[in-house]
Amino acid sequence: MQKITFLIHCKDQKGIIAAVTNFILKVEGNITYIDQHVDVEQNVFFMRLECELTNRSIAIEDIKTDFKDSIASNFEMSWELYNQEQKPKMALFVSKYDHCLFDILGRYSADELGVDIPVIISNHNDLRAIAERFDIPFHCVPFTKDTKEEGEKLQIALLKKYEINFIVLARYMQIITPKLIA
Repeated sequence: MQKITFLIHCKDQKGIIAAVTNFILKVEGNITYIDQHVDVEQNVFFMRLECELTNRSIAIEDIKTDFKDSIASNFEMSWELYNQEQKPKMALFVSKYDHCLFDILGRYSADELGVDIPVIISNHNDLRAIAERFDIPFHCVPFTKDTKEEGEKLQIALLKKYEINFIVLARYMQIITPKLIA
C-alpha cells in the first residue's frame, strides 16, 4: 500500500474536512490519521491527513492533479502531498550549544526520526566537528545585525540547494527573519 500525507492550509470555511475526506474515499484511500486546527485570530485552517491508498494503479501525480483541480482550487488552498516512503529533508540550525544537536543526531543515527538531514547550518563554527563526525555537511553563515540580510540570503540559498522541507532550531540563538519563515 502507498502511504501519503497531505498538509493543507487555507482561509477557514465550511466544508473543507468533508471535501478532503470524501476525496480520499474517491481515490480509494483509508485515513489513518487526521488532525486539524483553526487559528481563529488569523482565520486560517490547518490540516494534516495521513492515509493508505488501497488502489496501486492510481499514480500519485494523478492524485495531485485531481486534488488540485477538484478540491484545492475551490478552497484556494496551499497544500503539499508527500509520499511517506520518501523521507522529508530536515535542516538543523545550531549555534554554540551542542546538547540538542547530539540528541537529534543520536536519534537520527538510530533511525528514530524518519527524516534525512542533508545539512547543518550555524552562525558559528563551534559544532562543525560534530557534523563531520556524523558525516553531514556543515555551513557556517555568520549572522549579526550588520550581516543579517546577506546571511539570510545565504541561508535561503542553502535550503534550496539541499531541497529542505523543514527546519529544526536546535538551540539556534538568533531571531529567525520573517522572510526566512515565509
